[in-house]
Amino acid sequence: MQTVLIAIHLMVVLALVVVVLLQRSEGGGLGIGGGSGGFMTGRGQANLLTRTTAGLAAAFFITSLLLTILANHQSRPGSLLDQFRPTAPASQPATPAQPAPAAPAPSTGGGSVFDQLQGGEQPAAPAKP
Repeated sequence: MQTVLIAIHLMVVLALVVVVLLQRSEGGGLGIGGGSGGFMTGRGQANLLTRTTAGLAAAFFITSLLLTILANHQSRPGSLLDQFRPTAPASQPATPAQPAPAAPAPSTGGGSVFDQLQGGEQPAAPAKP
């Protein structure tokens, strides 16, 4: 499903680039035809290309949103490192997790922010010569 949606998205992107380059800008741009007359002239060409650009832009946004939703739906939370961790054999019971050491209580008395971030530990005084 995702591969098909990516293929459609790429076709919409290429068509959108082509249609935008075909439009005539203020300075002439890369528009079709330099002379008067022809198959599509004046307003007819501008209206068709403008409507085509709007349709392709809408298709671009829709396919982008669908690809994002599909990618989030298919992904599962976790780390790549979890895939490579060796698992314990079934015959051995898993060891219980060790409790985390308690964090030191923040000091409420004076001191700078740096002292509070260090957990209130004061560095040893330098030795006097």
